[in-house]
Amino acid sequence: MTAGNKGEVRLEEPDRGELTTIRRGAESRATVPDLDLTIEVDCSAALSLPQSLTAALVKACALALRATPRANGSYRDGRFELYSRVNIAVSDGGIDPSSAPTILDADTKPLSEIDQEVSRLVARAREGSLSTGERSGATFTLIDIGSLGAVSATPLVIPPQAACIAAGASREVVASRDGLPASVSVVLLTLAFDQRILDWPLASSFLAKVKAHLEDPSGGLAL
Repeated sequence: MTAGNKGEVRLEEPDRGELTTIRRGAESRATVPDLDLTIEVDCSAALSLPQSLTAALVKACALALRATPRANGSYRDGRFELYSRVNIAVSDGGIDPSSAPTILDADTKPLSEIDQEVSRLVARAREGSLSTGERSGATFTLIDIGSLGAVSATPLVIPPQAACIAAGASREVVASRDGLPASVSVVLLTLAFDQRILDWPLASSFLAKVKAHLEDPSGGLAL
């Protein structure tokens, strides 16, 4: 194209994956009236587990979803669809969340099994070798942007899911412990949610449950 005050213009066609991301992102913004909430979580105890923080986040979200059925559903044609299975799609930030690998029945699996599945499926997603079944059936999405070095982000809700959570990179901060300064690891969690199915109190309650499981893994997270 003719050069102007921006210099010469080169046109570049998006690839198939980028077109899918563009379409689904536009669909989400156009059809989902979303809101978002962010909390800070002390993840020191979760980081001390032998499994990855990503696996701990999956299990914490799964347990919170089981306890908050509305968050494990969708809004369709004026009604709420609530799902009996808790299936969490996991993106490491470099994977399109709308086609990320899915951990089926994450609420019933031990943390060690979730950790193995996350490692295997994310690797297959990066290779582009996921089967349709391995990236289908998600009722909720976790985006671990910590792998990109970012500390926070506001995710898009993946229709028709009710919510999506983004977890930033953990970082060290100084906090008071028993009246004395101590170094602790914290992570920011941002929940984007469809306000047609979740309101502020329900969304806040869900995030509080995720936070509680991460800060006290002995309450069921590490099982």
